[in-house]
Amino acid sequence: MVSKMRAQRVSERIHEELSILLLMEVADPRLETVSITDVRVDRELAFANIYVSSIEGSDAAHEIIDGLKHASGFLRRELAHKIQLRSFPRLRFYWDPTPEHVDNIDQLLASLPKIEPPIPPDEEETSLDG
Repeated sequence: MVSKMRAQRVSERIHEELSILLLMEVADPRLETVSITDVRVDRELAFANIYVSSIEGSDAAHEIIDGLKHASGFLRRELAHKIQLRSFPRLRFYWDPTPEHVDNIDQLLASLPKIEPPIPPDEEETSLDG
């Protein structure tokens, strides 16, 4: 078992290297718009849970996860060459709906009517005098 800090450093390194791999070396068209939102490695370094999102939204989630599972052997092998560990964690991919939730919240907030804040009584007097 490794320390929390070590697991965090490994997670960050996997996040960085995997993002570069997806951008530069993976040719699968299903994975063109994928972005890695988070990587969490367990304390035994047995599994790396990788959370992904895409600008295509959750409509493409199943197809993207399938593409990542299909490429997982290649990705794991390439990551193992770049990140020296005694035993490299197995990759597990999950869809992260957080970016879509943020967009929905932004739209809801934008649709709220604009309400002017009331002027406090002490400022009201100074604005009338001036």
